[in-house]
Amino acid sequence: MSKIWLMKSEPAEVSIDDALAASGQTVPWFGVRNYQARNFMRDEMRPGDAVLFYHSSCPEPGIAGLAEVASTPYPDPTQFDPRSPYFDAKSDPKAPRWILVDVRALRKTRLVPLSELREHPALAGMRLLARGNRLSITPVTRAEFSVIKKLAR
Repeated sequence: MSKIWLMKSEPAEVSIDDALAASGQTVPWFGVRNYQARNFMRDEMRPGDAVLFYHSSCPEPGIAGLAEVASTPYPDPTQFDPRSPYFDAKSDPKAPRWILVDVRALRKTRLVPLSELREHPALAGMRLLARGNRLSITPVTRAEFSVIKKLAR
């Protein structure tokens, strides 16, 4: 059975509009440099999994669209590029440390701000809302996804 993920992106780097405008409406989810988030991509994500596309590090963070995982994991090329802010000098091309998946944007939604998500008791246990959570990728339950899809309409 497919899974559901919340994936954060800074809109100045890649927004839902950028993803929708990309070839095939698909973008590589590059630059993840947290081991737990990397492990979610490497070990648990599969093509077809649902994605809540979340804008972070912006004036009004929140869910901005719906997407899906579009590829199996593969090495993130930015780890090998010394000009990239995501360069990792310790990553070996023979055993890459960092991977990514491609994400296909399905549609833009109305922005569901973080403040609104916090107001819904049904979302109280959502990992995004946990105190101190800074992960760029988190799993989402089916119940949480159902509530958010209704809010996003």
